[in-house]
Amino acid sequence: MSKVTERVTALVQPEIEAEGCSLWDVEYVREAGTWYLRIFIDKEGGVAIDDCERISRRLDPLLDEADPIPDSYVFEVGSAGADRELKRPGDFTRYMGSEVDVRLYQPVDGSKLYTGKLCGYEDGRVTIELAKGQRSFDKSQVAQVRLHLSIG
Repeated sequence: MSKVTERVTALVQPEIEAEGCSLWDVEYVREAGTWYLRIFIDKEGGVAIDDCERISRRLDPLLDEADPIPDSYVFEVGSAGADRELKRPGDFTRYMGSEVDVRLYQPVDGSKLYTGKLCGYEDGRVTIELAKGQRSFDKSQVAQVRLHLSIG
């Protein structure tokens, strides 16, 4: 049996695309004892609150009818965000050359966070360009990679 996120992805992706958006990610997570189903969307030019509301109203009855999750959960639709997490190989390809934040499980040379220009991704290994040259991190070291949000 496929994971909840895979079942939900197959169900909602065509509906999201019919609304002029694209599906960025599906999360099914437990937080403080409550299950959350989160659908993250993207759109050329950015996602507005109206997009999230419209898609939520479209997906809510579809999810109720298909019932891909037997337990109760909180349903949310949101934007992938400017600091979106990169997870799939296609995400890394799309944002090659962009500034990213690489968060590690354990410190390497005293730091768990590295910010640099994404210059490589192969088999889960992330390579970024730092002021002092390139730095690569193995998949087992990387907790999360997000687009860097520069303020100012």
